[in-house]
Amino acid sequence: MDPIIELKNITFKYDPEDARPALNDVSLSIQKGEWVAIIGHNGSGKSTLAKTINGLLLPQAGTVKVGNLALNEENIWEIRKMVGMVFQNPDNQFVGSTVEDDVAFGMENQGIPREDMLTRVQNALEQVKMTDFKTREPARLSGGQKQRVAIAGVVALSPEIIILDEATSMLDPEGREEVIATIQKIKEQNDLTVLSITHDIDEAANASRVLVMREGQLIDEGTPEKIFSAGPKLIELGLDLPFPEKLKAALKARGVDVPATYLTEEGMVDWLWTSVLKK
Repeated sequence: MDPIIELKNITFKYDPEDARPALNDVSLSIQKGEWVAIIGHNGSGKSTLAKTINGLLLPQAGTVKVGNLALNEENIWEIRKMVGMVFQNPDNQFVGSTVEDDVAFGMENQGIPREDMLTRVQNALEQVKMTDFKTREPARLSGGQKQRVAIAGVVALSPEIIILDEATSMLDPEGREEVIATIQKIKEQNDLTVLSITHDIDEAANASRVLVMREGQLIDEGTPEKIFSAGPKLIELGLDLPFPEKLKAALKARGVDVPATYLTEEGMVDWLWTSVLKK
C-alpha cells in the first residue's frame, strides 16, 4: 500500500545564510490510519516538518507527496483539503462570533452549500461533545473546550489527515486528556491519519509510532515502547520521560525489582497491583 504521506530527502532553510538547515535531508513515510508522534527539543525541526506537509513551507530540496499527489503549485490546494491543522493557541484560529459560526467558517471558504454546512457543523460538534455550546462565544470557553472547537472546525472539512502542532501544550492536564481522548475517538470514527507534533511525552505514548528529531534530522523511530525504553537517551535530548518510566526509576532507586520493558500507565497499574501491592 502506498503511504498517505511520503517525504524524500527534504531540506529547508529559513534563511539561505543559515549554517544549519531547519530540516536536513529528512525522509519518512506514514501509512493511512497511523497515529505518528514527532518529538524533539525546541528547534529540532518538528514543527517545520509539519508545515512542509501541507505547503505552508516549501522545501529547497527533496519531494513531498500527500495522498499520491506531489506537492507543487498545481496540487497545493488539493493537498490542503486533505490536511487539517490544529495549532498551539486556539484563540489564533477563531474568527466566528459563536462556536457554530467558527466551525462553519472553513466550509464557507470552500463554497460548501448551506444545507450541507449545517449538517456538517452539527455532526462535528457532536463528535467533540460541544453541541451544547454552539451558540456560545469561543472566548468564554475553557482551554480544552476551545481546542475541541478548533478540532471540530477541522473535522467539518472532512480531511484525511489531521496534524496537531503542539495542540495540547497550553492546556492543563485535564484539558490535555480531553483533547487527546477527542482525537482518539474522531480518528477511529473517521479512519483518519494523525500526525502529532508534541513536547508531551504522555501524548506521544498514544501514538502507534514515534519519530525523534534532533537539529533538523530524523535520528530514531519506532513504537512508543522502543523509544521510551531508552530513558537516559531521551533526557540527553532535552526530553521528558513518560510517568510510568519515572515511577519505575524511583522504585528501582528504592531497591524494587522493576520490569525492564516499557509499561503504559495501565500496564504500570496492573504490575503494581499484581506484583507489588499483593506481596
